[in-house]
Amino acid sequence: MRVRRTLAAVLGGALLSLALPSTPAAAADGEFLYSYVGSNGLNLRGVLADPESRECIDIPETVGSELPAFAPRNLTDATATVFLDSDCNGDVFFVMPPGKRLGDRLRLRSVVFS
Repeated sequence: MRVRRTLAAVLGGALLSLALPSTPAAAADGEFLYSYVGSNGLNLRGVLADPESRECIDIPETVGSELPAFAPRNLTDATATVFLDSDCNGDVFFVMPPGKRLGDRLRLRSVVFS
């Protein structure tokens, strides 16, 4: 009876350790800048500071807005992939290596960092 309990405890512990992530969540160091049109109709500057890596981020100012953000600047140490659609969906995307700027004509609603 003790052998079964000990074996079950060891097996349960091993399964639990496999289920836990082996590496902590990583973040890109630096800032991702973009412009957006504010409620007053003026162009404003937004920033994502030290954004999470490998996680889709919707640009906050575009959620619930008809207007996407534009003119992104990737000043992080990670590659950013920007999407025209929310939730990093759609066929329209651009890959931005660290330090890359894209012009005012590029539109985006979400981004993911490598």
